Amino acid sequence: MIRDAVTFEVFRNAVTGLADEMAITILRTAHSQLVASSMDFSAALCDAEGRVIAQANTLPLHLGSIPGAMEAIFDEFGGQVRPGDIYLLNDPSLGGMHLPDIFAVAPVFSAGVLLGFSVTVVNHTDVGGWAAGSMAVQSTSIFAEGVQIPPSRLVDAGTVNDTFLQLILRNVREPELLRGDLESQLAACHTGAEGLRALAARHGVERYESLIDELLDYSETLLRAALAEAAPGTYEFTDHIDDDGLGSGPIPLRVKATLSGSGIEFDFTGSAPQVDSALNATAPFTRSAAYAAVQGMLAADIPANSGFYRPFSFVIPEASILNGRRPSARGARGLVGFRLVDAVLGALAPVFPTRVPAAGDGGPDGIAIGFVGPDGESFVLWDPLSGAWGARPDRDGVDGISSLGANLTNTPIEELEISGHIRIDGYGYLPDSGGAGRWRGGLATFRDMTLLAPEASVQIRSDRRKFLPYGLAGGAQGTPSLNILDPDGDNERLLESKPHFVMTAGNRHRHVTAGGGGHGLPFERDPERVLEDVLDGKVTHAGAERDYGVVITADGVIDARETSLLRLDSRRGFAR
Repeated sequence: MIRDAVTFEVFRNAVTGLADEMAITILRTAHSQLVASSMDFSAALCDAEGRVIAQANTLPLHLGSIPGAMEAIFDEFGGQVRPGDIYLLNDPSLGGMHLPDIFAVAPVFSAGVLLGFSVTVVNHTDVGGWAAGSMAVQSTSIFAEGVQIPPSRLVDAGTVNDTFLQLILRNVREPELLRGDLESQLAACHTGAEGLRALAARHGVERYESLIDELLDYSETLLRAALAEAAPGTYEFTDHIDDDGLGSGPIPLRVKATLSGSGIEFDFTGSAPQVDSALNATAPFTRSAAYAAVQGMLAADIPANSGFYRPFSFVIPEASILNGRRPSARGARGLVGFRLVDAVLGALAPVFPTRVPAAGDGGPDGIAIGFVGPDGESFVLWDPLSGAWGARPDRDGVDGISSLGANLTNTPIEELEISGHIRIDGYGYLPDSGGAGRWRGGLATFRDMTLLAPEASVQIRSDRRKFLPYGLAGGAQGTPSLNILDPDGDNERLLESKPHFVMTAGNRHRHVTAGGGGHGLPFERDPERVLEDVLDGKVTHAGAERDYGVVITADGVIDARETSLLRLDSRRGFAR
């Protein structure tokens, strides 16, 4: 029970703001384009028991995996946690997600009392392995993916283990970039630690700990109340990943959601066994996808912390694509997380029809471009390209935005071109690519690139080529993703959705994300909205007639369903 509502509210906002301050520290001090521009990182605060008490407004799929990382830290260090320590880990079998995501965990003490932990996780540009970027779908073993870090002390009571650090740096393509981003993580951990100490000093340690308990109970109470509004029952959905990048597929992801009173169970029995490629996820990452889907769906002000996790229970098959067994590769596991969000929302759509959107682009498509200079120095460029959300129950999908599970940003063209290795020739939306519906799905995004360097290796993780983003309530599916080498040329070639290939100087590549699904029957869309879409270039004249039964004329729009004449006013160039 909250004893002092004013103090509680001040504390709740203070601790949440502190987590966001950690994220801002990373954003302002990171060295790599993947972190500083694309924002592929996260930050959180835990209490002395390792329970998550606050998360920054960063990547949901990172954040929901922090309990697994904290469990691994406690298993390794237990009562040996000391002031001035900082721990690292990235091993998916020991609390990590995939090797590029390195966790940094700093215990926070005040006057000898353990107050909690300051936690950051950053997707580093490269951590070694056979392919630039360390996320190649075609990896068949974790031993091919890069340096593996079990829970380890990087800093021992304030002293950096330089031998350990140098071992890590020697195994990556851009060591100084990794060093810079790692130092950014440690700076953010320091920010979080100073903030926790200030909160404990302000409230006193005993009241500080009590407020944490109240905060976790508050989140649990709000979520259970929201779930109690839904009709109890079991709801099922199956989505598919097109293939594993090695020629096998489709790959089913099955979810059975059971709501009973104020709790919810997700049973993933029937999902594909672990695959030979690097798509395999971990159990904490699978749980994280469910947390993200539910919180995003509820659109409520429920703090995301360990209290929020309490109403959930899970059945996740071992040795499945959702819970891979060592030494399975994990580098491309992000695709599974994004698709799980779609699958969970698909299952919950009948229960929460006014909250669940149609499927979006299937998650940011990862494009890694590797170069080797004449002196043998390696460079890696990342372009995690986001497309669109599916249509929502009461409005259109959003164009050019990251999926719910990722919260990334599209990399500015200038960031990609500054290296001098590539040129971006085109970047924008494709008309008629959003699924038709009463509410239209978001448009596909395309990016055209020309290689300027003599040679580069390219690795792409994309999907939704065969199993398109689903529509809801009669809405149409979205449109497929595409990879095209030398588009519009004599040697134009359609590539797979998850290719690894070599480009040489002058080669061009076009990547197209999937377009979002529609919501509601297309012929129920307001003809005025269709006209607006045509004028904005989002729908063509032919698409308006084909998908919505609306014929656009030079002086207005004719609704072909009712043959009613509608005209725009003179400000838009038409007479009424």
